[in-house]
Amino acid sequence: MSSAPRKSVLSVKDLHVSYGAISAVKGISFEIFAGEIVSLIGANGAGKTTTLRAISGLLPCRGEILLNGRPTSSIAPYNLVTHGLVHSPEGRGIFLNLTVEENLKLGAYRRKDTQDLPREMEHCFELFPRLKERLKASAGTLSGGEQQMLSISRALLSKPQVLMLDEPSLGLAPRIVQQIFQIVQKLNSEGITILLVEQNARMALKVSHRAYVLETGKVRVSGEGRVLLADPQIQAAYLGH
Repeated sequence: MSSAPRKSVLSVKDLHVSYGAISAVKGISFEIFAGEIVSLIGANGAGKTTTLRAISGLLPCRGEILLNGRPTSSIAPYNLVTHGLVHSPEGRGIFLNLTVEENLKLGAYRRKDTQDLPREMEHCFELFPRLKERLKASAGTLSGGEQQMLSISRALLSKPQVLMLDEPSLGLAPRIVQQIFQIVQKLNSEGITILLVEQNARMALKVSHRAYVLETGKVRVSGEGRVLLADPQIQAAYLGH
C-alpha cells in the first residue's frame, strides 16, 4: 500500500530578485512540505534573506510562489499572515518604544479569533519565561536574546502554519543559541512548518529535515539535513573544522 503524498505548503519556482542592476536571486526553486523544518544556508550575500523577503511580498520578484497551492501574488503582503505565512525578520523587527506586552499583542493584530489569545500568550511564557518577567518593560531595554524571544513569540501569536525565521541566532551567546534551536524543534513538534535562514549552518542542519545550500543566488546543493552535515565538501565550505 503506497503512502499518501506529502502536502506541499510552500512552493517557490524559478524565483528571481534584483536590486537595480544587481541580480541577488537567480532562479531558485524549492518546496516545503507540511511538518518539515527546511533550512536555507550559505555565505553572506548568497540570497537567503532576500528570498524570505520576496516570499513575504516585501520585495518585487519574478517567478512563482505558492502557499497551499495558491499564488501569493494574489494576496496582499499584509494579508499573508491571515493565510498562515508569518515572518520573524532578521534584526528582530520589534517596536523598541513599546512594552513587551504591546509587542506581543501586535502579533495578533490581524486575527479575528482572539478568544484563545490568553492561553497562547501563556504558552509563549512557558517557552520563554523571561518574557513574562519583563512583560511591562520597554522592548528597547531587553537583551539581544530576549528581543529574539519576543520576536519569535510575537510571530507565534499570529498563528503561523508556516513560520519563516531569519537568522534567529545572530549575535546571541552560545547558551541562548542552544535554547533558540530547542524551541524551533519544539514548535515544529507542535505542528508548525518552519523555513529557517541561518548563518550557523551546523546548528541549522542538525535540526532540519532538509536544507538548500545557496551560493551567489542559486541553489548549489540540497538534501537531508543529516546527510549534508556529514558531507565533507559542505563541512569544508560552510561548517569550518
